Amino acid sequence: MELEVGRVYPVRLCSGEIRAWRFDGRDGRGLAWWHDTETGKGFNESGVLYAWELLPEGESDG
Repeated sequence: MELEVGRVYPVRLCSGEIRAWRFDGRDGRGLAWWHDTETGKGFNESGVLYAWELLPEGESDG
């Protein structure tokens, strides 16, 4: 899947919680940077300490 910079993606955490993360792009080392729209915190994938997955479009609806 090609990620779009600035797009908000639904993410399922290992706890089952669904969050909204905005993809902020990749840095010079190729690390993907995200912004949690609920907490306002930015982070890269190497700093995430739990399992998560992007949900297919529409799966988080309802």
